[in-house]
Order: sequence, then structure tokens, then C-alpha cells
Amino acid sequence: MATDTQSAAGKAAESAGMPQLDFSTFPNQIFWLLVTLFVIYLILSRVALPRIGAILAERQGTITNDIAKAEELKAAAVEAEAAYNKALAEARAESQRIAAETRAEIQADLDRAIAKADAEIAAKAAESEKAIAEIRAGALDSVKAVATDTAAEIVAAMGGKADAKAIAAAVAARVKG
Repeated sequence: MATDTQSAAGKAAESAGMPQLDFSTFPNQIFWLLVTLFVIYLILSRVALPRIGAILAERQGTITNDIAKAEELKAAAVEAEAAYNKALAEARAESQRIAAETRAEIQADLDRAIAKADAEIAAKAAESEKAIAEIRAGALDSVKAVATDTAAEIVAAMGGKADAKAIAAAVAARVKG
């Protein structure tokens, strides 16, 4: 008999179809639909949407602050770059000034060394000229002595009498030109 009761209930359910589509339960379903939608609206409008709005406002504030901070950092970077370029230009000018001073010092040292070398060369040239003059004078004296001896020998060889004063005067006259 239990099987008869179950089969009767199953046949009744099959003939009625889906309970959602039963027109007799529509007013009850519409009521609960409206209650559920109203509860969902209340939950969303009172809880979820304010939280979402706060999060969106916080994000917008963070983005605005980040953009402002980035612009400040960009301005600071531009100032730092300008300061760097100025320092670089000053360093270049300073290096050029130092190089010019060093060049001037080196040139002054070089000029002093050249002047000292010129003085030493002039002194050695004067010594050399003096030595050459002494050598010439010594050579001239030697030439006079040799010429006097040779003239005396030539006069004696030709059979004449050699007068030392006359030979010395003749050699001196001839050496003078």
C-alpha cells in the first residue's frame, strides 16, 4: 500500500508540472520576490555600496596624492639636474683655470730654464772664444817664431848676414798684412 501512496503523489506532481509555473502560487512568489529584492537593496545601499564608495574615494585620493608627489619629485629632479649642470660647468671652468695656471707656471719655469741655459751657453761661448783667442795668439806667436827662424836660415843660406832686428821687423810687417 505504501507503493500506491507514493505513486499517487508522484502522478499528482507530474500532472501539476513545475511549482514555479503554477499560477495559483504566483501572488505568494511575487510577494517573496519583492521582499527579497527590497532586502537585497537595503543591504547593498546601506552596507556594500558605502564601502565600495569609500574604497573608490580612497583610491582616488591616493592616486591624486601620488600624482602630486610625482610632480613634486619631478620638479625636484629638474632642480637637481640644473644644480648638477651648474656644478659641472663650474668644475669645468675651475679645471680650465687650474690648467691655465699650471701652463703659465710651467712656461715661467721653462723661460727661467731657457734663460739660465742661454746664460750658461753665453758663458761657455765666451770661454771658448777666449780659449780660441789664446790659441790664435799662441799660434801667431809660434808662426812668428817659425817665420823668424826660417827667414834667418834662408838669409844665411843665401850667403847674407842675418840681422835679427831686421828679420823681426820684416816678419811683423808681413804678419800685419
